[in-house]
Amino acid sequence: MKTPEEASASPQEWATIEEVFAALESPLLAYARRLVGDFAVAEDVVQDAFMKLHSQFQQVRTPQPWLYRTVHNLAVDHQRRASRIVLVDDRAPDDAPAMDIADSQPMPDEQIARWEGIGLVRLVLETLDARSRELIRLRFEEDLSYKEVAERTGLTVGNVGYILHHALKAMALELEKTEVAK
Repeated sequence: MKTPEEASASPQEWATIEEVFAALESPLLAYARRLVGDFAVAEDVVQDAFMKLHSQFQQVRTPQPWLYRTVHNLAVDHQRRASRIVLVDDRAPDDAPAMDIADSQPMPDEQIARWEGIGLVRLVLETLDARSRELIRLRFEEDLSYKEVAERTGLTVGNVGYILHHALKAMALELEKTEVAK
């Protein structure tokens, strides 16, 4: 395997995704961090870009510009989703008229449907192997980044992403069969 310096010197000679990863991970992280302003989000954006490259590696002729464009697009998507979140100041001025606050509780039938959905997700989760369940738990329950999950489990960041991708895809297929996820 080439060193990152050797790999970045001649991108047309990158034969494996590992060589591309070794050469471009750090500059892509710096680029993504400038775009999103948060290192953990930048890690996830770059990880997603490499996952996309992994699935299309044989078709991508020039990985470097392809990855930079993909990171840019993923960062823009993240920023767009984040801008949809609107914080509401619940402190009203003293002279503001009193407002009725609607009951935020779901209707009973909606609550039952939600509980059923949660139960089905838990059942489908149990069909996965122990390693996949643990990675899902670390990523979604403990809200760890791919890098933090990799450090905890001893796997590479790429392996974490790959296993999570396939585990979530398998869960989605099972849930589609039960019409929970469409």
